[in-house]
Amino acid sequence: MLVSINIRDIVLIEKLDLSLAEGLTVLTGETGAGKSILLDCLGLATGTRAERTLVRQGQDKGSVSAEFSLASDHPACQILEAEGLDGGDGTLILRRQITADGKSRAWVNDQSVSRGMLATLGDMLLEVHGQHDDRGLLEASAHRALLDSFGGHQEKIDRVSAAYDGLQAAKKALAQAEADLAAAEEDEEYVLHAQEELTALNPIAGEEAELGDQRALMMMGEKLSADLKSYYGDLTGRSGVDATVRGVLRRMERTEGPASSKLAPVVHALDRASIELSGGIEVLENLMRDLEFDPQDLDAVEERLFEIRRLARKHNCQPDQLSDVFTSIQQQATALSNGDAAVQDAKTHLATAVDRMTAAVAALSKLRAKSALRLDKLVTAELPPLKLEKAIFRTAIEPLEANKWNALGGERMVFEVKTNPSTPFGPMVKVAPGGELARFILALKVVLAEGGSVPVMVFDEVDRGVGGATASAVGERLKRLSENAQVLVVTHSPQVAARGRSQYQISKGDTGNITRTNIRQLEAGDRREEIARMLAGEEITEAARAAADQLLHVDEA
Repeated sequence: MLVSINIRDIVLIEKLDLSLAEGLTVLTGETGAGKSILLDCLGLATGTRAERTLVRQGQDKGSVSAEFSLASDHPACQILEAEGLDGGDGTLILRRQITADGKSRAWVNDQSVSRGMLATLGDMLLEVHGQHDDRGLLEASAHRALLDSFGGHQEKIDRVSAAYDGLQAAKKALAQAEADLAAAEEDEEYVLHAQEELTALNPIAGEEAELGDQRALMMMGEKLSADLKSYYGDLTGRSGVDATVRGVLRRMERTEGPASSKLAPVVHALDRASIELSGGIEVLENLMRDLEFDPQDLDAVEERLFEIRRLARKHNCQPDQLSDVFTSIQQQATALSNGDAAVQDAKTHLATAVDRMTAAVAALSKLRAKSALRLDKLVTAELPPLKLEKAIFRTAIEPLEANKWNALGGERMVFEVKTNPSTPFGPMVKVAPGGELARFILALKVVLAEGGSVPVMVFDEVDRGVGGATASAVGERLKRLSENAQVLVVTHSPQVAARGRSQYQISKGDTGNITRTNIRQLEAGDRREEIARMLAGEEITEAARAAADQLLHVDEA
């Protein structure tokens, strides 16, 4: 609800701190007293366009703040939290300042925000209905959501939304399958030839470097083998080192007498040398065997190495990347062979998704049509007491072509009325004049009240042009509406004013050369006098006071 509004230096209001109550609040006063100023202030606080003419004459700036008390999970609080702003635990203070040169600033809970953010929050907190209504029920784009809320269609909408998502995914999958097939067919000759070449090669990552080492070793193997054989001959020939050492050892070992002990260290040293020499000769023998190769092996290594490098150049990649290229080519070849089957499978899935979407839209459309008839009947029934006895309300539903369906269904809708049997139906905003429009909106709001999330509704002279029983019917409906939301109404009707839970009188007075608008809450006695004034005019009679008493206690009768 709107807890309070604080105004500084706006038009004729110098300073105003107004606390408001739940239920129906009525604002009364003589014509020209400035009732519209309060509505301008509410609009300023909730993000409407700021005009510099709102600043009180002679002042540099004016400001308005409006405090709202909401449930902590209200969408307005959730938006603030999503934007990283303080949601105030359900307390929202919207403040707007405008300077004499037309510049404005906005805050929510003392945090600076854009006017767009303020307007977004304002749309969730406040609806203003009157002759210049520019929010809420007059926007055709909102009518579908209002009907869905009235009819309780969310489960069916969720099914349509899920079916729509599935349909979009199926369309995307088909487009991708067709694109893959087209790409594969375009490069069919290249892909099949590349697959044949790479299959024959069967490249292995790291193979190129290994083959290069083998080739280098084989190419120098012949010369190195000859050298090794020479070394081996020098070491193992009849006059080689090995034979010489072994011969010397045998002679030393045959030495007898005192010389034997003298030669013992030499024998041990040469024996160790002989063992090491034998080990070296064995390693040399192994190396010689390793270098033995068939010349055809070199040809095979060179042929494979050159083929790897050729295909790497052809596919513009490094030799080690050929295995990845091979995998990709195989996938393209598979797509080529299976592409048509994949497209057919995607088409089957798309047909299933279309059927599911069609069924979901049809179920929702049927439910909407049923709810629309019920809404039309209830709203039309509210019109005769509001002096709209010849008017008819209807929800016009226009089916959309299947290619225009979306996650919310397959139709657009608009609330239409006709005010006389001989006139055609048309959108409310175009058909109904100002006073009638406000009453149409009141009738619709009364029927839709339980499904609304906007906590505050303001009606500006909804009773314009009516009186007596019709005005009483307007007041009765406003009171019913206030059972589900806080309602503020600017009125000239005593029948409407008497229905209010609280009443404020707006008056204009002069102090010196300055004209100011003042607002004060009326207690019981003052309310009686104000309603009597509304009944009688300038001269308040006892009969008017008695009539005022009767109106104030009409609910007790």
